[in-house]
Amino acid sequence: MSSTCKYLIPGLEKGLQLLLLLAQQHRELTFAEILRLVDMPKATAYRAIQTLVHLDFIEQHPRTGAFSLGRKVLSLGLGYIASLDLTQLGQPIIEQLRDRSQCNSHLVIRDGRDIIYIARVSGAESKINHVTVGTRLLAHRTSLGRMLLSGLSRAEFDELYPDDELPDDAGSKQVFWNMIQADRLRGYVIGESFYRRGISSIVYPVYNRDSGVEAVISIMMPMDSIPAQERQRLQNEVRSAAQKLTEFIGGMTSAKAI
Repeated sequence: MSSTCKYLIPGLEKGLQLLLLLAQQHRELTFAEILRLVDMPKATAYRAIQTLVHLDFIEQHPRTGAFSLGRKVLSLGLGYIASLDLTQLGQPIIEQLRDRSQCNSHLVIRDGRDIIYIARVSGAESKINHVTVGTRLLAHRTSLGRMLLSGLSRAEFDELYPDDELPDDAGSKQVFWNMIQADRLRGYVIGESFYRRGISSIVYPVYNRDSGVEAVISIMMPMDSIPAQERQRLQNEVRSAAQKLTEFIGGMTSAKAI
């Protein structure tokens, strides 16, 4: 940008500098860190940040007060974003989710009857045995799989599971279908010792442009049940991450009609 441009709008220039800074850092920044990295007066930076927060171009963490890029930034570059794959888009989102929740965070897709972990990050003090990227698990055995299957029609579900009983003696297909429908209507799954005793998870769907379930984002913690005082906050964090990735891929946030 030319410093001699006579039509320069200083406030707009400062705001764009802040957006570029947050994009380059790939992490949340405190106000003090921002001031160290940009060349502008404190009052100017504060006003610019608050304006961008008000317009949803920047998000402020409710607990730490740190700043990160907001969802409105998507409208500035949907063409470029569409050229990126789900893992590239999801990795920084689940990293931010890990930082906000202090829990292991995952991005998972479905391949037939299996789920596949395509991105994962671990909480700093997590003692859970970690899955690796590329790990496959049976969809009907996991809370993540239940949410991934919630986008199927009954015909698609019957094609995937043609027998009355689920594979590996996992129970009635009809009972499982009913469970999936409850998950779909609820819009999320909280799995408490569903796959492994002593492990709980919160799972939200990522929708594609056809309102189908493209992927799920989840957090996992080593306990039989999620503490009541933390449950709503953790749900909000996972929901926000899933909504952000849905918007990144141009998805619709309502599940496909059954």
